Amino acid sequence: MRREHRFRIREVDACEPDVLDTLKELHTQTFLDRAPFPDFEAGHWWIATELGQPVAFAGMVASTMATGTGYLSRVGVLREHCGHGLQRRFMRAVEQRGRRSGLYCIVSDTTGNVVSANNFIRCGYVLFQPRRPWAWASSLYWRKMIRC
Repeated sequence: MRREHRFRIREVDACEPDVLDTLKELHTQTFLDRAPFPDFEAGHWWIATELGQPVAFAGMVASTMATGTGYLSRVGVLREHCGHGLQRRFMRAVEQRGRRSGLYCIVSDTTGNVVSANNFIRCGYVLFQPRRPWAWASSLYWRKMIRC
């Protein structure tokens, strides 16, 4: 019998100690030692739960590249919960928050992650070349206009 997954995504306040601990734990479990901890106290953060257990997280901060632009800085999903559309659901939550905050654009990057690149495409993001690249030489840069 196939198990039905019921995920709940909610925006969280990373200044709360228990939330900060959960974000750090999810980051450690999903990124291992491949990425440094972001500043969880800056920007907006979301946690996805299944049956009350945290299984994924995402964050958006203000982009330093352009005014009115948000940077989707992290999406991490525990391996056993991959394949259920959580990254795309986080992208929609980030876009909604961006619109409510008056942003006109969301940017991000991927490096060697075909699954994430395909999710960006499915969510309407397009490749672009920033004037000042911020990631690795092999990184792809993504942008989506969310307001005219």
